[in-house]
Amino acid sequence: MKVLIAMDSFKGNLSGLEASQAVSAGVLRACPWAEVKIVPVADGGEGTVDAFVRSLRGTTVTGTVRGPLGDPVEAAWGLLPDGGAIIELAAASGLPLVPLELRNPLLTSSFGTGEQIRAALDAGARFIVLGLGGSATNDGGMGVMEALGARFLDENGAALPSCGASLERVSRIDMTGLDPRAREAEFLIACDVQNPLCGENGAAAVYAPQKGASPEMVAQLDAGLLHFAQVIERATGRSVLDMPGGGAAGGAGAGLTALLGAKLTRGIDVLAQVVGLDAEVRDADVIFTGEGRIDHQTVQGKVISGLAARARAAEVPLIAIVGCIRGHIGPLMSMGLTAVFPTASGPCTTAQSFQHSREDLERTASQIMRVMRGTLRHQAAKRRRYRAEG
Repeated sequence: MKVLIAMDSFKGNLSGLEASQAVSAGVLRACPWAEVKIVPVADGGEGTVDAFVRSLRGTTVTGTVRGPLGDPVEAAWGLLPDGGAIIELAAASGLPLVPLELRNPLLTSSFGTGEQIRAALDAGARFIVLGLGGSATNDGGMGVMEALGARFLDENGAALPSCGASLERVSRIDMTGLDPRAREAEFLIACDVQNPLCGENGAAAVYAPQKGASPEMVAQLDAGLLHFAQVIERATGRSVLDMPGGGAAGGAGAGLTALLGAKLTRGIDVLAQVVGLDAEVRDADVIFTGEGRIDHQTVQGKVISGLAARARAAEVPLIAIVGCIRGHIGPLMSMGLTAVFPTASGPCTTAQSFQHSREDLERTASQIMRVMRGTLRHQAAKRRRYRAEG
């Protein structure tokens, strides 16, 4: 029996690999004869660099860059064997880097991510994959662009700091100082959401509150992004207001697409090509996936939704083990998800669930396999006969 395990990260708690290893232990406890394979997956957020580096046998590069509030942080990116690079915006500009009491998307900047891109260019990379999940920022990508040499000017021609509060004050974008290597490089943005830049489903309304924004800040940021989009259109001739995914990472999806000429695509689809995910799914008898919380956002392009479509096409059962369930998940079931199991064995706080997450994942996977093993062994035998005959 072939069991494929492709867990996303449990943000702030377990990496995708750690979660997969816990599920693997549970599967093998119940079915020691199972042939288990762990495939690294990510959707552009936390774990994307690790997944690419592990799959392609690249090199992890760590350096000191500017954090979301300007303080120095150590952040890693990946240099790939073909000379490409993989960078997570979350590594240098991520929400966990900002203490809860200091979170304010009017002040945070993605500048450090731009410094990582510059380091990749220094290393010779001319093809860069940038994952946009998990940001602490709402600056429309201004910080990234400033680090690469662009300037954002107010109506008096003075340079503005690259942060959310500056969005509504930008009058002109000066690209004359942009690093020429950035002009020549090819950028692929791996994104896990489809939210537009502005409006009730936009970057500020949906994501800024978790980054520390009050309702008043959300309104200011949304108006700022609308204004920024108008400035971008004057500068580049490109409209970014209705772009699916433009609201990713506080509007960086829109800003970097227009100003860097980056191509925006679903993160899970990018990684699927790298790891040969379609073939792995077709070869499996059952697939385990999961994330910390499954909710309405999961269907928009996260790991589980990408796997669900592939599992349905291959007619392979897909089981999600998650920390918790929020809201209606019917669309995921329609896409190809077979069942969802939360790990909590009783009422607990988030901190308590973090303490026991590995054990809970292992226990839940073991219990699921004990229920399924008879059916799965029968199905696996049938699939082997079918493969031998076909």
